[in-house]
Amino acid sequence: MTLPTHARVVIIGGGVSGCSVAYHLARAGWTDIVLLERKQLTCGTTWHAAGLIGQLRGSLNMTRLAKYSADLYVRLESETGIATGMRQNGSISVALTEARKEELYRQAALARAFDVEVREISPAEVKAMYPHLHVADVVGAVHLPLDGQCDPANIAMALARGARQRGAQIHEGVKVTRVLDDGKRVTGVEVDTGHVIACEHVVNCGGMWGRDLAAQSGVTLPLHAAEHFYLLTEPVEGLGRLPVLRVPDECAYYKEDAGKMMLGAFEPKAKPWGMAGIPEEFCFDSLPEDFDHFEPILAAAMNRMPLFQSAGIHTFFNGPESFTPDDRYYLGPAPELGNYWVAAGYNSVGIVSSGGAGMALASWMTEGEAPFDLWEVDIRRAQPFQRNRRYLKERVTETLGLLYADHYPYRQVETARGVRRSPLHEHLAARGAVFGEAAGWERANWFAAPGQERAYRYSWGPQNWFANQKAEHLAVRQRAGLFDMTSFGKIRVEGPGATAFLQRVCANDVDVDAGRIVYTQMLNARGGIESDLTVTRLTETAFLLVVPGATLQRDLAWLRRHLGDDFAVVTDVTAGEAVLCLMGPEARDVLARVTPDALDNAAFPYGTAREIEIGLGVCRAHRVSYVGELGWELYVSTDQAAHVFESLIEATPDLTLCGLHALDSCRIEKGFRHWGHDITDEDHVLEAGLGFAVKTAKGDFLGREAVLRKREAGLTRRMVQFLLTDPAAMAYHNEPIWRDGRIVGTVTSGNYGHHLGGSVAMGYVPCQPGEDVLASTYEIDVAGRRVPARASLAPMYDPGAARVRM
Repeated sequence: MTLPTHARVVIIGGGVSGCSVAYHLARAGWTDIVLLERKQLTCGTTWHAAGLIGQLRGSLNMTRLAKYSADLYVRLESETGIATGMRQNGSISVALTEARKEELYRQAALARAFDVEVREISPAEVKAMYPHLHVADVVGAVHLPLDGQCDPANIAMALARGARQRGAQIHEGVKVTRVLDDGKRVTGVEVDTGHVIACEHVVNCGGMWGRDLAAQSGVTLPLHAAEHFYLLTEPVEGLGRLPVLRVPDECAYYKEDAGKMMLGAFEPKAKPWGMAGIPEEFCFDSLPEDFDHFEPILAAAMNRMPLFQSAGIHTFFNGPESFTPDDRYYLGPAPELGNYWVAAGYNSVGIVSSGGAGMALASWMTEGEAPFDLWEVDIRRAQPFQRNRRYLKERVTETLGLLYADHYPYRQVETARGVRRSPLHEHLAARGAVFGEAAGWERANWFAAPGQERAYRYSWGPQNWFANQKAEHLAVRQRAGLFDMTSFGKIRVEGPGATAFLQRVCANDVDVDAGRIVYTQMLNARGGIESDLTVTRLTETAFLLVVPGATLQRDLAWLRRHLGDDFAVVTDVTAGEAVLCLMGPEARDVLARVTPDALDNAAFPYGTAREIEIGLGVCRAHRVSYVGELGWELYVSTDQAAHVFESLIEATPDLTLCGLHALDSCRIEKGFRHWGHDITDEDHVLEAGLGFAVKTAKGDFLGREAVLRKREAGLTRRMVQFLLTDPAAMAYHNEPIWRDGRIVGTVTSGNYGHHLGGSVAMGYVPCQPGEDVLASTYEIDVAGRRVPARASLAPMYDPGAARVRM
């Protein structure tokens, strides 16, 4: 078939991801779809994937996508005539430690909330279902009967046939050498023969080749190939059909395959591959055997399943797969270039993910917005520095193994650290800071006491820093605490059209006097929350937007996408200023020791910003608070940051330094929402309880009509704050919410409220318009134990917000 000269969309890469995108775009009614594969379909990673179909993922929407994949693969055979090998023979995960058992039981509770069939089973029941297994040290297990396995290559071929049946063109042996653009959006692709296909959209489904191809267009796609090992035995007599088995404490998974047994592994320290690029001739290739690397996994397997002691090895396989810095794949529109889309980096779960990912991306492309909240896998979470190959090489040595590591709350990555640091980093380190990492930023999470180990000791209960968090939390509530929040994303919007532009994209009225701070959201057409931010008017034509550090790239992309013809400039100025947050009832007294400027309510009211002197320097002080106390955020040019910090500490030597864990526990007591957890683009601003920040009377803005419709129709879900009545119960995220004896939702975020004396959780509760959601009995399911909880629509701490205005 001759290559066309024009297409609506060109999909690059013929693995299961690319075939799924082509299939779903064709099903959505698009024509002129062209998929280009450099060699042969499935020849990269898909052909040697294990083909495990586990429906339960870490969130409702990721589970929704995995369940969609399973359902799709069941029906593909009848639709296309290609056998997919899909069979729902179930899966079992076993725990060898009490910590793993709690993790599995928390996952089982989550499965029930997501309507995934699940059952906790005893070691004896495991043995009955898996007679070959040694279970003497198994302490618990979970069975998901509708999980299964499939033939990955045939699934890709079935998707490809389904796409062709609806008019898509698929060309093998065609390598895309360059994506063409006009500086704003893609215009076509050039292939290795020099032929050019003009197109409106490009989708990078290039797998481990995708990173380098994206980099040519200035697009950040942080992934790196790593070696992935498994072996297949000779036929085992009487093996029979078995569920997929996972033994994460031994880094292993098992799959019965046509009378043979497969053993695969996610070893704690992986082997990156392809640092200098993927060989040009790579096609259905494997990598050199490294039996020494795999031997500890096999040794454990011989004990766990004694048949491995006598069964011969039919195949020992080593093949490359792409992994990302956070073990989540990438989906969606690249922020750097219009109509450049990505579906890549599947971290060894590409088969179960690709069906749903292809559906979601096709919907995103055809409808102009994501079908539901996809922030977990959104390409816009990637940071520009993450394209660095040394960083990726170091990080994937860890992330492969993290797939089967204990998924404790607050677990910190250990590799490729220290890339982004505040000017105060060494000052904080010298005072006991224990750092975590977010978006590459090193952030003080808690401060160790003198002589205390500066490391995390993980558990599902209170961890070794729990008392430190409590001391920091209560210092903020009772005296004053100082946080380094330099990682805030800072965006400057300026120009003659800046006011009109921000009025159009913000729900609140930002046309205020210079020096005023406005809390607002940016909404989509559905009334969902695209961004949660403060807007400070600096001058008549200049504004500062402050957003979470993790969402900076996403927020920049949203602003630039909607800039239109407004004469305004959007600039990332994050690195230009450090931010010190001084918070607590004594914050005014502490700040008065280092500045001659007036700080009283008349001179410096809440919600205003002004320049003040500190020590020998100057800064811009914003009187706002994310912890619910009197306080100021001090924006200091990076060259003066150390001096301002030293001035504060010298004036108040006993000032408590606080970390992000205390910040989060304070904000959740106050009921403040966190974007990405409590509020997303899927959550209506009124149902999130943020209607006070929406000003429909100001005139038209994005999402206004959706707000008016919701006000008229009434709310069908409400954001509720919960306090668990058992002080020992720990809520973190995703625990099921029980209302009057049935599950109605899951916890969006949780932390320990040290002032309130228990775990505090946030979550949505469905309701009828006008219904009193508090006239019910609530429980939070913690690892299968239902803990009574007190519910409130108003913040349980300082509901009248008097303390921030002290």
